[in-house]
Amino acid sequence: MRIGIVVDSACDVPTDFIERENVTILPVTVQIGQAVLADHRDEEATLNFLHDHVAKHGIDAETTPFTVQQVHDLFISQLVLDYDYVFCITTTRTRSGIHDNAQQASYTILNDYKSVRQAAGNNTPFSLRVIDSQNVFAAVGVLAIEAARLRDAGEAPPKIRARLESLAQNLQGYMVPPDLNYLRARIRKRGDRSVSLLSAALGTALDIKPILHCNKGETGPVAKVKGFDTAAEKLFAFAAQRVRAGLMTPTLCLSYGGELEKMRALPGYEALREVCADANVEVFESVMGLSGLVNVGIGALVIGFAGDGAKFT
Repeated sequence: MRIGIVVDSACDVPTDFIERENVTILPVTVQIGQAVLADHRDEEATLNFLHDHVAKHGIDAETTPFTVQQVHDLFISQLVLDYDYVFCITTTRTRSGIHDNAQQASYTILNDYKSVRQAAGNNTPFSLRVIDSQNVFAAVGVLAIEAARLRDAGEAPPKIRARLESLAQNLQGYMVPPDLNYLRARIRKRGDRSVSLLSAALGTALDIKPILHCNKGETGPVAKVKGFDTAAEKLFAFAAQRVRAGLMTPTLCLSYGGELEKMRALPGYEALREVCADANVEVFESVMGLSGLVNVGIGALVIGFAGDGAKFT
């Protein structure tokens, strides 16, 4: 059986993983003034757009996920021919409209695919499952990587589906935003009514940075630390602690709102890499997707893994 994997472009995974595993992207379009870019997870294009437009006018950005019709058309024109079963893994529905769009499109796709496949000489059924990751950014990447691992190991769709839906409950995403003024402005522009996010973005005095946690679609602060580098070091150390305790998949994802060399220079990064190597946990690093970047700010650091919801210390 040919199994395909689809993610939206806010899912932070490396470009080489996308290419190697033939992952299909549902792009989010970002518009800043007259500048428009559909985010297809091209890291070079993202960084160019970041420096040319986001740095000066990111607060004013408008983001648009793939519409119901666009999702339908992509599947009917391509995916129902290339695959027999597709897992579509999305950013949490509490933060993006892409999950609901994909879910709505799935009904018409399953109604319309037969004639397309029959015209290509294929009379076998096609199936599609939309999975809400209940998380954001690098944490969504953990689910996509596990889907590819299970598929490549020859697992059947029912087992993959059960595993992904179970893991979604245990995805842990952590983020350090670099600029609380920017984050607060974006929260207000988006009309986000999350009290916990707004409270985390209050009080920029003394260079206090919140460490935000996302699980099961809910995001809120778990710590406040003075200075971005200190917050990053604390987050790296916590992630190392969770790796030593044992994760639910042999995977840890990192994403950063800028050049990865800057992330790798942060205190605590090398120590985390060493702990992961000792535990045989593979680390996947990527530039943050453009839609995430414009919403949380240049220089944001995100860590994602699957594990129990241990208290942040």
